[in-house]
Amino acid sequence: MKPALPPVDGATFRALPRRERLQTLTRHWVEHGFGTPYAVYLFYVVKCLLYVGVAALAISTTPGLGPVTGLASWWSEPIVYQKLIVFTLLWEIVGLGCGSGPLSSRFVPPIGSVLYWLRPGTVRLPPWPDKVPLTRGDRRTGADVLLYAAVLGSGVWLLSRPGDGSPVPGFGDVGLIDPVAAVPLIASLAVIGLRDKTVFLAARGEQYGLSLLLFFFPYGDMFVGFQLVMLALWWGAATSKLNHHFPFVVATMMSNAPLLPSRRLKRAFYRDHPHDLRPSRLPFVLAHVGTLTEYLVPLYLVFLGDGGRWTWAAVLYMTVFHLHILSTVPMGVPLEWNIFFVFSLFHLFVAHGDVTVWQLESPWLLVVVLPSLLALPVLGNLRPDLVSFLPAMRYYAGNWATTAWVFTGDALDRLTAGLTTSNRLAPHQLEMLYDPDTALMTASKIQGWRAMHSHGRAHNGLIDRVTDGQDDTVVLDGELIAGFALGWNFGEGHLHDDQLLRAVQARCGFAPGEVRVVCLEGQPIHRQTQAYEIHDAALGLLEAGHVTVRDMLTRQPWPTDGPDYPVHGVRSLHPLRPVPGQPPVETAS
Repeated sequence: MKPALPPVDGATFRALPRRERLQTLTRHWVEHGFGTPYAVYLFYVVKCLLYVGVAALAISTTPGLGPVTGLASWWSEPIVYQKLIVFTLLWEIVGLGCGSGPLSSRFVPPIGSVLYWLRPGTVRLPPWPDKVPLTRGDRRTGADVLLYAAVLGSGVWLLSRPGDGSPVPGFGDVGLIDPVAAVPLIASLAVIGLRDKTVFLAARGEQYGLSLLLFFFPYGDMFVGFQLVMLALWWGAATSKLNHHFPFVVATMMSNAPLLPSRRLKRAFYRDHPHDLRPSRLPFVLAHVGTLTEYLVPLYLVFLGDGGRWTWAAVLYMTVFHLHILSTVPMGVPLEWNIFFVFSLFHLFVAHGDVTVWQLESPWLLVVVLPSLLALPVLGNLRPDLVSFLPAMRYYAGNWATTAWVFTGDALDRLTAGLTTSNRLAPHQLEMLYDPDTALMTASKIQGWRAMHSHGRAHNGLIDRVTDGQDDTVVLDGELIAGFALGWNFGEGHLHDDQLLRAVQARCGFAPGEVRVVCLEGQPIHRQTQAYEIHDAALGLLEAGHVTVRDMLTRQPWPTDGPDYPVHGVRSLHPLRPVPGQPPVETAS
């Protein structure tokens, strides 16, 4: 249970300025990562085993499949994949999947989601409150609770449905799920998504929700649709890695890999530890290998695979690829997601490898899937401010919207007292497990993790613009605020931006300067800049501008001495401070 912490006592750490704290944290991260206790890894191993075991047990209750002990005889039945989709959606929306446990800063209790979304008075974030009727407001009502319960109930009911007995060539007479039975889950998930985008994103609607729509097509077209969904996920992830940020992700992730105990090898991912913590050539090479893998191997499986030895080779290669990701236990822990990918490889391209995209019969399937598989990712890469990185399929590539929340005085205490929640802030959760010094430094490792990424270097400069030398400030990563206020967080910065700040302000009534939020948007694929905004809880937007990716790549993961971090195109409504070397900014009333 004891975490690996930097070699400094708590009193000394508390007295360090922010720059030296980050130096201590990031240099320690290189060799130790989050410093995760081995009991935490055991927790995730057990959770993954439960995901596999409970899914197999639940699916085995389908009439005609046989007992769970006979899994080898029925795992390839088409209805099994349908039910695994439903089960995984439920697993995620309850809060047991991505964003759960200590590596998502969720310690006691290890999940949020269901504990929040069945509780009236908690914060909800509608995606388009000014455009969609009956979605205004940010407070969860009894109707929202019933709607979430309807999602859970309709999902459990769909999971329990027998097959329709329709013949499937080469398989038994169990058949497929009657698609009409999926209507309640599809409808309730769509409605709750319009009331609260957090719940919809947690359900991984861009993958599992879309897959539910494919239930309405006959066996052959449905499995072609499943293959196209998987192809879009791989290609979307590969496209999101076409940037300068991903090598930072690779280095940071490998430093946290429990199966890579060699400190010397971990240091090889950086140019000159402890002085220069920019990525070395090694993570650049691995980043390119990962990108090519997600483009080329799925291309072969979907368009060229024939079920022969090369198909087997491609399936096994991608299996190792996903098991490697799983073995690094990345922050945010998309572990069950990778297990789903491994099962999909064998189910779609081996057991049902005779179904190919060239056999597609209904053009309506393309009408259903292409808007989600093509239009949204294209829009999300061009305008990341308009689309969450999840439906845009810009996965773990270091190019996300991120935020930092800056508190002064007793504002943080008033935040915790003013919100209806089901857990405490991560630092306070840790105080239930450890002494104050251990809790402080463990919680601070999140700042070190953020700083290791390229966008963390921009945060360092933008936070300095907000604090401007103030000593009484507390800086928390927006992920911690979202996990506390919303019950779920998984790298989606749009869940803890100015929309959440307005919801918080309505409950807490902060004075000007007490709470400010630095919002850094993801990089559009066709530009080498990232937009930022700085908001004050009481005053609203203070400043907007952009930073260049080039500046992030040349800096260390701690604030530097000398002039401010360079910002460009600055527009200030309430000026924070002048921009060195630039003319005075325009001031709007």
